[in-house]
Order: sequence, then structure tokens, then C-alpha cells
Amino acid sequence: MSGILDGKRILITGVLMESSIAFHAAKVAQEQGAEVILTAFPRPTLTERIAKKLPKPAKVIELDVTNEEHLGRLEGVVREELGGLDGVVHSIGFAPQDALGGNFLNTPFESVATAMHVSAFSLKSLTMALLPLMPEEEGGAVVGLTFDAQFAWPQYDWMGPAKAALEATNRYLARDLGPRNIRCNLVSAGPIGSMAAKSIPGFGELAKVWDSRSPLQWDMADPEPAGRGIVALLSDFFPKTTGEIIHVDGGVHMMGA
Repeated sequence: MSGILDGKRILITGVLMESSIAFHAAKVAQEQGAEVILTAFPRPTLTERIAKKLPKPAKVIELDVTNEEHLGRLEGVVREELGGLDGVVHSIGFAPQDALGGNFLNTPFESVATAMHVSAFSLKSLTMALLPLMPEEEGGAVVGLTFDAQFAWPQYDWMGPAKAALEATNRYLARDLGPRNIRCNLVSAGPIGSMAAKSIPGFGELAKVWDSRSPLQWDMADPEPAGRGIVALLSDFFPKTTGEIIHVDGGVHMMGA
């Protein structure tokens, strides 16, 4: 039986652990027929170990999205491996510890700048580094991961404005890359007990919101629904959807009280 990503070549960032949403996006993408290549930073060996749990082998490339040299060589490495590209998954976010956990009013700009560079600007720099690999006629799909930036969340602090910047960056990319038939969308996922989540002080307090407010039962230990949302947006089933944020959060985003 054919899958919805048959013949697609997809680059996926952010596979750190088996609990990563990106891991499940890679797993479902392979199950749906895609050829997948992964990027990793700062420990490619960790990602290589996790990649062995995927249904099929996947090459891992070291990529620091803030490093111009890494970005500059990315096109050549991917072209050699896959010949071209049909989709990109941006699952990258980072803020220094002093930008999280209730320190919003005292965070220095240097830490805010790091959060913005890694978590938001990198969507543009990664996409532009890979743009020459996406054929102009067929275009492609860029899918990123956000955590609903309409609200101020407990403990999330400067990652909130960083995600707001990511969401705005996605809209502008969608505007400027539409003529090349490249769709740019985000998945806004509910809380998952991944390594990234555990690095946020007081994350458990934030996650409790889902226990009482989610219309659909939410399981923090199950990243697959978000991974499936990413794969759907990479597929040709959303041919005219761009600049969009698809919520995979059990419905919490639409609850008033």
C-alpha cells in the first residue's frame, strides 16, 4: 500500500530522544514512504543512536543553525545524499536558563538574542540554506513546531516571545516563498515530556493545564499525534495551505474556561 509521502525526500531537525516529536515525525514519514535525512546538534552521535530505532536507516548531519559554515555546506551534503528535497521539518528551540523559569523581568538581552536566533531566525536561515534543493515547479513544504504564542504561559518566559517571532517568521516565509510553490506551516503541539520540555523549570505546572482543559484526552507521553500532524502538512493533502498554524493540542487552544 502506498503512503502519503511516497517518493518524498525530507530533512528533519531536532531528533534528540525517542520522546522527541521530531523522532515520531521521522518514523511516520518513513512509514508513509519518505526518504529521511536527519540533522543534529550538539551531539550527532546521540541522534545516530536514536536513529537506529527508526524503521529504516537515516543519515545524520551535524548542523548548528547559528553557524554560517554549517549552513553553507548543508545544500551540498543533502544533494549528494538525496539529490534534492521536498520537505523540511524545523524542530529547533533553545533559550538559556536565565531566560526561563520566572526570570522574565531580569533576563539580559544576550540571552533573549540567543533564544530568538536559535528558535525563530533559524526557520528562515534553515529554509534559505535548503531552498536550492526544492524544485521550482513542484515546490515543497516547510513545517515547524511551535507552542501557542497567543498566551503567556507559566515558566515559559522568553521562549514565549521567541515562539511568537517563529510564528511571524513563518507567515513572512509563506508570503515570500509562495511564488515558488513552497508551503510554510507550523504545528502547535500540546506539552510532551521530551528533553526540550524537561529543560524548562516548572514544566509540570504548565502541563497540568491540559489535565483540566483538554476536550480530547491528552497524553504527555505520546508525541505521535504531533508527528502525524507534521507528516500531513508535508504531504500533498494540503496543497493550498500556507502560513497556517495547525493545533495538535487536544483542543486546549479553543477553550475559554
